[in-house]
Amino acid sequence: MNRRWKLAMAVTVSLVGTGMMADTIVVAGDGWPRFQGAAGSGEAASIQLPASFPEASLAWRVDLPGRGLSGPVVSGDKVFLSASSGVQQDRLHVVCFAVASGARLWERQVWATGRTMCHEKTSVAAPTPCTDGKHVVVLFSSNDLVCFDMNGGLLWLRGITADYPNVSNSLGMASSPAIVDDVVVVQVENDSESYTLGVDVSTGVNQWRLSRPKAANWTSPVVLDAGLIGLQSSAGMEAVRVRDGSVAWRYDDGASTIPSSCRQGQVVYVPSHGVTALDFADVTDGRPKQLWQTSRLSPGTSSPVVSGGLVFAISKGDVLTACRTTDGERVWQVRLQGPFSATPVIVGDRIVCVSERGLVQVVTFTDTTADVSGTLDLEDQILGSPAVAAGGVFLRSNTSLWKLRAAE
Repeated sequence: MNRRWKLAMAVTVSLVGTGMMADTIVVAGDGWPRFQGAAGSGEAASIQLPASFPEASLAWRVDLPGRGLSGPVVSGDKVFLSASSGVQQDRLHVVCFAVASGARLWERQVWATGRTMCHEKTSVAAPTPCTDGKHVVVLFSSNDLVCFDMNGGLLWLRGITADYPNVSNSLGMASSPAIVDDVVVVQVENDSESYTLGVDVSTGVNQWRLSRPKAANWTSPVVLDAGLIGLQSSAGMEAVRVRDGSVAWRYDDGASTIPSSCRQGQVVYVPSHGVTALDFADVTDGRPKQLWQTSRLSPGTSSPVVSGGLVFAISKGDVLTACRTTDGERVWQVRLQGPFSATPVIVGDRIVCVSERGLVQVVTFTDTTADVSGTLDLEDQILGSPAVAAGGVFLRSNTSLWKLRAAE
């Protein structure tokens, strides 16, 4: 039995009796420019997706030149991904594929200039790249920061370790950068020389440098508003103005150093004491208004996501929980097959959750109920978060980049 037929069999068995094979959904937006998508909510792009993934949904699969935990990012007709290879993981790859066919459009390689040590489960290609449609910026765990144009032309390269030699941790770095108002925001936080940089996207030169709590931190910045970005750490969250690195407000009640925050509108959902909802449109004495805090949402490794009136998180026990955005009250829970490292994505009234062993699980939900409506087994380890844009769901495994096709 070949691999493609095995995938089709797995999906067919899981969907018996659901009656949703031809059902589709539509959501707003376009592109997937960074971790958590354009809105920072984990909600997907403007495409139609099948309720589940039959054989015809497997559009293409391409081999990758190395491992990575980074998720793909999508802009226009191109998808970008990073990888690392070699015994020391010191060969760093940035690859661009055509979204329609999976054809490799270009690949660039650079040598790591910083430390490549990391936990055996992770990779030097852990941070997800980011793009503004003109630049592709990639950060590696070795603290090498590189910028290309959309056609693969090298614009600049920085070995940040040369500037700040004490930055590292024994498990590997993982924070994903973000581009805001032509500034690349890079969290490089650890137990020693801990800071966040605001880097000019055109030149690679520091616009500002902000000292940060000295503690290992793998969370990624979340774009809050025009010119404003949230930096999460063990101390809590700071909202920083990207023009100069000044702090607009602080939440100082502590936060996770692994799952990152997500946002919807003027509310940011911080993995703090479970999850804490902060209204950053209502700031008094430098502190945002706390709307609620609940331990019923307890994100494990993957980050929470939000859509409509619900915020979701997958716990360490592989339970997907939904709580109301208005008051944090739990409305439903579903047990999944884990464990999970990848952050899920939301597409209309469905959530796509991908386990570490490569099992794609589609959860269909309402405001009061949810159930697993379909599965697809890719039979390879997946630690990076998916992207949804340009006609499909993009997933990276240890060996491959996959595209699951949107509905016709």
